Amino acid sequence: MAYDLLKGKRGIIFGALDNSSIAWKVAEKAHEEGATFTLSNAPIAMRMGEINKLGEQCGAEIIPADATSIEDLENLINKSTEVLGGKIDFILHSIGMSPNVRKGRDYGNLNYDWFQKSLDVSALSFHKVMQTAEKLDAMNEWGSILALSYIAAQRTFPDYSDMAQAKAVLESIARSYGYRMGRSKKVRVNTISQSPTMTTAGSGVPGFDLFFKYGQDMSPLGNADGESCADYCVAMFSDLTRMVTMQNLMHDGGFSTSGITHEILEQLK
Repeated sequence: MAYDLLKGKRGIIFGALDNSSIAWKVAEKAHEEGATFTLSNAPIAMRMGEINKLGEQCGAEIIPADATSIEDLENLINKSTEVLGGKIDFILHSIGMSPNVRKGRDYGNLNYDWFQKSLDVSALSFHKVMQTAEKLDAMNEWGSILALSYIAAQRTFPDYSDMAQAKAVLESIARSYGYRMGRSKKVRVNTISQSPTMTTAGSGVPGFDLFFKYGQDMSPLGNADGESCADYCVAMFSDLTRMVTMQNLMHDGGFSTSGITHEILEQLK
């Protein structure tokens, strides 16, 4: 059921790959709630995914951009304001990639060039998006900018490797740029720390099925799925949350504040 929560709002959604992607589900929900937006992903990801189908479904123009490239981001933001007919009200950053994880490098044997790539793609790109939007004066007042994170920014998870550092940097950037954007434009900036979710990207992490099961068993409500995360993102883009900023918002079914659960205790017997 739709409530027109985003009626008249314009946005940019990064990271939709296929229909398992959280960004894909956010786009569907935002469209349902009355928003207009552009879709963007790296050219290589666009070739691998099905973003054209989503663009047709939502009536959204697709603008390729490497989120680590200032030139690409300037083109994306300028084109988006032109296509959408005005300044931007919301941005979703759903971007993350680690060559070390993809290639199975042990945490004690990282390739540091790849580590820097992980940070650039997964975290510094968030700063670049906001810095570019600020310099182009592309955001409307009381806009909302979100990035998707994971609790490995605060806790250690084997095999999550350098992505844990990338998520920690991402959350720090949200606080620092949230202060800046709040003072200058009343724009709020937050991260959502999402449960392990069955996406194409997530399932590429070694042992992800065990991450998923552990999260399910440790959460009183179970893992929050992609559709629930999309609902939360829409709420954060809406005017109902206009005083929430510089927060890392846990969306994990209670995982982050559970010490141990009966399900885990039963497994330990």
